[in-house]
Amino acid sequence: MDAHLSRPEDIDALTRQKASVRQVHAILSRRQRRHAVISSDTMGNRREGDIVGTYLNPGKQSFEMGVNSEIYVDKTEMMRYLNSLVNTKQRYVSVSRPRRFGKTMTADMLCAYYDRAANARGSFEEMQLAFTEPTQTAKGELPWDCYLGSFDVVRLVMTDFIRTGKSVGDGLATLVERLLNELAELYPHVSYDRDDLFYSMDRFYQATGTQFVIVIDEWDAVFRQRQDDVIGQTLFLDFLRDWLKDKSYVALAYMTGILPIKKYGKHSALNMFTEYSMMFPRQLAPYTGFTESEVRDLCARYGRDYEAVHAWYDGYEVSDIVPADPGHERLAAGTPPKASRYALYSPLSVVEAMTTGVIMDYWNQTETYEALADYIRRDFDGLKGAVALLMDGGRLRIDTSTYQNDMTTFHGRDDVLSLLIHLGYLGYDSETGEVFVPNQEVLDEFRTSTKSPE
Repeated sequence: MDAHLSRPEDIDALTRQKASVRQVHAILSRRQRRHAVISSDTMGNRREGDIVGTYLNPGKQSFEMGVNSEIYVDKTEMMRYLNSLVNTKQRYVSVSRPRRFGKTMTADMLCAYYDRAANARGSFEEMQLAFTEPTQTAKGELPWDCYLGSFDVVRLVMTDFIRTGKSVGDGLATLVERLLNELAELYPHVSYDRDDLFYSMDRFYQATGTQFVIVIDEWDAVFRQRQDDVIGQTLFLDFLRDWLKDKSYVALAYMTGILPIKKYGKHSALNMFTEYSMMFPRQLAPYTGFTESEVRDLCARYGRDYEAVHAWYDGYEVSDIVPADPGHERLAAGTPPKASRYALYSPLSVVEAMTTGVIMDYWNQTETYEALADYIRRDFDGLKGAVALLMDGGRLRIDTSTYQNDMTTFHGRDDVLSLLIHLGYLGYDSETGEVFVPNQEVLDEFRTSTKSPE
């Protein structure tokens, strides 16, 4: 029994929902029998492997549209690190960033690179990735194209399935049905179980020898759109764990969203994932937003005032990992290695400022400030006073360990401030544990929210 559920009504509801996990496949079985005749007729003239799907092997088009845009900042070197994780115990990657920090663009890049049907060599061979040295790993040297076009890619955007007015169980049933339909079209000779996604994906892998890279965008939709649906959230987490954990058909699982993985107490609900967040982006730090050098290059290209752009859109300070010192040479010399630090800029705002020439509030216009104002009005543990201090340019040390990585479970001021880090309203210094208002753009949003009559 889940320890975080204590009320009898919650336990009863969870029992019903877990039963509905088994019913998901029963629902699918009925749906797919209705479509079986249609499917057998329409697949007759298709060759195995030539299908570009909605969810399976979506191809390179979305990535190339981003590359062909007026401003594209090359982050393809990120693939070197992800390639080092393929088929290791670290192959489960969860990346959380604020809105408009390039999460979807990165997901598009992964799909284009790994998709065996995308024929994307031409899309990458002029990128920075192709000019890098091979990556040194325990598996040996990995050239930039070691896994290019090597896998079947599953690409899901969870807001397609998690919707208001539709139960989480029904949404997952739709997901499973559509994914199995596309797999059956791609591999019509493989027998599988319409009632069991997990078994079926293993069957497709065993029959073809091709593993899957699974890319999930907006993974946290259930926690943002169904904030009070604890039972639905638990059902969703159970589904992800059962689908992905310790499965040999998974070469790499990459999830991205605004929120980190839900915690119960101090433990992650999906403990096989390594988290790369705004608090600690690890090796992905330079790929989390636009770096200073990238913004300077854009300002030079467009003739914009770098200092103005810096004041308005900079301020997200992140650190990567501390590099290894195997022989302790640097430690013995009194200069132990330190993590590299990066000053990150809000990508959307920088792009808008470059293309329009106008320095103004862009990023915060993507969401209503009412969400921020509501958190301030909660006034947990003197939250209003804390916000006033931060607006005056101060810094505040907080404890982020108690935040449960959702939108509703707040036990005090520090939990709300921790959420604001993930939403992009606060910067976080991992070395001091302090939060701060990162730039003028966000400061304007705080000023607007605190004018509320409430």
